[in-house]
Amino acid sequence: MPVVDSRPGGSSCQYAMKSALVSVTVVTHNSGPFIGRCLDAVFGQEYEALQVIVVDNASQDESRQVLAGYKDRIQLIENDRNTGFAAGQNQAIAASRGEWVLTLNPDVLLQPGFIARLLEAGALDTRVGSVCGKLLRMRRDLTMPRAPRIDSAGIYFTPGMRHFDRGWNEPDDGRFNHTEYVFGACAAAALYRREMIADVSLDDGFFDPDFFTYREDADVAWRAQLLGWHCVYAPQAVARHVRRMINGSRTSAPSILRMHSVKNRFLMRVNNITSDLYRRCWLRATLRDLLVIGGCLFYEPGSLPALWHTLGCLPRALAKRRHIMERRVASDEYLATWFHVRSRPLEPWISRAAERNGVVENHLPGSLVIEPR
Repeated sequence: MPVVDSRPGGSSCQYAMKSALVSVTVVTHNSGPFIGRCLDAVFGQEYEALQVIVVDNASQDESRQVLAGYKDRIQLIENDRNTGFAAGQNQAIAASRGEWVLTLNPDVLLQPGFIARLLEAGALDTRVGSVCGKLLRMRRDLTMPRAPRIDSAGIYFTPGMRHFDRGWNEPDDGRFNHTEYVFGACAAAALYRREMIADVSLDDGFFDPDFFTYREDADVAWRAQLLGWHCVYAPQAVARHVRRMINGSRTSAPSILRMHSVKNRFLMRVNNITSDLYRRCWLRATLRDLLVIGGCLFYEPGSLPALWHTLGCLPRALAKRRHIMERRVASDEYLATWFHVRSRPLEPWISRAAERNGVVENHLPGSLVIEPR
């Protein structure tokens, strides 16, 4: 994607915004109450260079009837079974043509300017592979709480290998109004650069289909960091999101989702953890693992199959791990710092490079990143 406008007086962001095709990919499964409003918000964006692809995973509600009303404006792929979010998104991404791909949950409503603002942030740095905006919590009836609260301002990891949505359920009081680097983007509304998708994809797709649903965005974010890509949080881009999996309230989620959550926490570790990072974090991570396994045994037996599914996926996960580690470029020190911070400022690297070239490239401190391939 071109990021430098050579025309007199032109700007890189304006050129990128006018020239880049954005593919919007949505996976639906019994999403009838949401999908129409979601698509209306997409088509209401002032950004017009859009390709919209919807994969319906064998919905049994009114989803397909609603989608029929958009048949002239979307590319619809209808599956005869529920293949999961990860595999469904991989289908849509394979059918897409855009220089950028916006993965979108059907229960997300984009606010005006969302896509354009994400593209502006993506043009800041040629190694930005993903961009996320400010997601605000929304009720299932698509109304907003009287006092707006954050749903996600990017993904972060803890030293215990747990990952969370930054700012979740905190008031939208200005603390998350700064453009900055974060570990990764919540795939409910994440913009991915096509070049990064091609670079970090595995043999079976961009998102790991063994995850089925949940945590696949954190897995992609970790893999992208290993391969030298960055993620930018752009608070000017605002969307609203209805969340099924509520932090701190597992009982509010369907049992199948809780089972996949347990399975995927282990698969993500197999795929991405490095020996140095495990050495630094093993005690807290192991204690958490024992707590999760104990919870499955004594409090949540419906999640016990996660352990057998993890073992079944292990040979494929180890093969993916070898592929990732053979191509890794990020240093141990750089990766370790991301498990102790929730964000990194753009300054001063952005301002200096922007003044010099109008574009930023590999601006993070050299001691933290191995030279790119």
